[in-house]
Amino acid sequence: MTDAAEPSGAVGPTPSTIAATRSLPAAVLWDMDGTLVDTEPYWIQAEHELVAEHGGVWNDEFAHQLVGNALEVSAQMIIDQSGIDLTVNEIIEGLLGRVVAQVEKQVPWRPGARELLFELGRLEVPSLLVTMSWRSLAEMVVGALPEGTFRALVTGDEVSHGKPHPEPYLAAARLIDIDPRDCVALEDSPTGVRSATAAGVPTIAIPHVVPVPDIEGAVQVRSLAGVRAADLIVLVAPVRSGH
Repeated sequence: MTDAAEPSGAVGPTPSTIAATRSLPAAVLWDMDGTLVDTEPYWIQAEHELVAEHGGVWNDEFAHQLVGNALEVSAQMIIDQSGIDLTVNEIIEGLLGRVVAQVEKQVPWRPGARELLFELGRLEVPSLLVTMSWRSLAEMVVGALPEGTFRALVTGDEVSHGKPHPEPYLAAARLIDIDPRDCVALEDSPTGVRSATAAGVPTIAIPHVVPVPDIEGAVQVRSLAGVRAADLIVLVAPVRSGH
């Protein structure tokens, strides 16, 4: 894979740096599928292929219900809806293998995502990935970016409770010892937005494959294209609490 050789500058901020840049979030917590990369179509295609191979019935309406969920939850929903005779782990492995193969060919970045990531790095605002995809896929995506672009990863195979539970976002904030209220989360699904807002993280929703209803603690934008680091705090100002 080839990618833009943009310097990330993603060196972590010191407390004094954070204090001096109150117009910036202390950290930005990124969802991956549908927010950072346009991989939701890969997942939906993989679901259709896997179910068809095992004689089940699947459609896009079912697929859209899975967007943003933990893989274990999605796999069980596939079993319940399609009737195929596979275990949860077999479905997860089958889906992941197909999506990883697609990402190996090309990482489909969402508009504006890398530009915002690189600017955050230059400004020494840490970015963390908070995804329900497993680490094997997350590391492949992150590996297509300059080293250090993401400070840390929280993945679906490493949490006890997936989105919409707040655990993934609380875990990310703990990794860098920052109050979730001082961060900004970027999400594309109702499930992800509910996870971030439940953790107390002011959230920007960028709906993509599925619509996102109005959720307390979140605002919506159509795209990250043209969004700058300094815009993030401005955008979430209406939903920030305790500041």
